[in-house]
Amino acid sequence: MYKKIVDFIHDLYDTAEFIPLSVPKFIGNEKKYLDECIDTTFVSSVGKFVDRFENDMASFTGAKRAVVCVSGTNALHMSLMMAGVERDDEVLTQALTFIATCNALSYIGAHPVFIDVDRSTMGLSPDAIREWLCKNAEIKDGQCFNKNSGRCIKACVPMHTFGHPVRIEELAQVCEEYRIELVEDAAESIGSKYKGKHTGTFGKVGAISFNGNKTITTGGGGMMLFQDEELGNMAKHITTQAKVPHRWEYRHDHIGYNYRMPNINAALGCAQLEYIDKLIASKREVAVAYAEFFKNVDGIDFFVEPENCISNYWLNAVITENKEKQLEFLQYTNDNGVMTRPIWELMNRLPMFENCEHDSLKNTIWFADRVVNIPSSPRV
Repeated sequence: MYKKIVDFIHDLYDTAEFIPLSVPKFIGNEKKYLDECIDTTFVSSVGKFVDRFENDMASFTGAKRAVVCVSGTNALHMSLMMAGVERDDEVLTQALTFIATCNALSYIGAHPVFIDVDRSTMGLSPDAIREWLCKNAEIKDGQCFNKNSGRCIKACVPMHTFGHPVRIEELAQVCEEYRIELVEDAAESIGSKYKGKHTGTFGKVGAISFNGNKTITTGGGGMMLFQDEELGNMAKHITTQAKVPHRWEYRHDHIGYNYRMPNINAALGCAQLEYIDKLIASKREVAVAYAEFFKNVDGIDFFVEPENCISNYWLNAVITENKEKQLEFLQYTNDNGVMTRPIWELMNRLPMFENCEHDSLKNTIWFADRVVNIPSSPRV
């Protein structure tokens, strides 16, 4: 069976060489824009490509303001700060995520509370969130508090796993009822939509990543999406060292952060964004081919986009029967020229977060024992 899978993937990508999990594609104006950037000497944090990339991304996602950062982790850190998260606040999130989600809130000194995911999305479950809040939370003075710890529950951070949108409208409703700010970790989901609306635009702020393995890349980089333009402008100010504009004076009015994306990275992003629809269409074609193939493979299911969603299929995922089969799949594919990997180690199993509060995490553990990511690069 595993040989059949490996042969199919090599045929899909039309190569006998090693097939990585996800690689960037540069088929447009990248070199042109980089040359232009170098010729102007504006290669650092000021330049026309930074402004253009922000404007183009706001237009593409439907956000009212987009603000670039040096990484997706920085974007999420600043998003949480803009949502009012402070030291010793609690943030509801999922244990099934990349470490950046928890690192970002830890920079502030906040504490994660891990809630289960849905089987249909691999993302934070509004049902599980509501059940946990009903048992463990109370509203006092217009804020939500954890009855167990006494801490304020300030925010909720769902992560759109592998580009598949969570049930974000229902999550937003629960958050509104309990006076909790919704901050979307949309690091993996550029181009993904829920009921026609782009991920990252449902909550207070959304954070996107442009790491080298993402659907489009700036080499490294991230972005915040805002529906409140004034809040977005404040985020831009804070992430650029909070410098008060002046032709020669250096005055700063807040504690600022050097989270500025260099113009040379933004130049890459502008070029990539010009053909993002082509990249996503290709990735979706790959997903369709996988879905059709795995219909005829016993004991392995291909994970398809949730209802009411258009997923970018950033990383394709299959579900094996159990932990033993997952390890067999990983061993054979990686030994035979096809890169695969399991899902991330669950956050509550890491030493930094092993004492954090959580619910049963039933679905979370089920996925951790079964998910395998398979090659997902676009074929363009």
